[in-house]
Amino acid sequence: MAQFRKRFWDPDGARYGIPTYPWRCAPTGLMTRRQLRADGLRPGGQDPAAQLMWQSRARGLRVAYLYRRDRARTVRPMTEGRHRALAAAMSARRTCPTCRIDRGYVISVRLGACVPCVDGLEYSATA
Repeated sequence: MAQFRKRFWDPDGARYGIPTYPWRCAPTGLMTRRQLRADGLRPGGQDPAAQLMWQSRARGLRVAYLYRRDRARTVRPMTEGRHRALAAAMSARRTCPTCRIDRGYVISVRLGACVPCVDGLEYSATA
């Protein structure tokens, strides 16, 4: 096993407090949230059973939690009410607080308004 992989090999959890495996070395039956979601599952309130650790050149030390597949639950279906609430929330994120126009893209929090309003090109909602 390569030196960098030995650093993250801790299947009993003595070093990191939780069983830890290097990238691509997790035992079967343990999955990340994305892997569970791809199978139509969710963690369902369970605590992480283990973790993956790896070193990234760009982002440093990375960690991904692993959950037991046998304890996972199915994803709740999207109800009509949840769908309406999500659509209203996304509409609010796309509406400029200055000109009150739905721009079709999420308004930048850093700018605080749509690009035309920040550039001073529009001042009213009658565009």
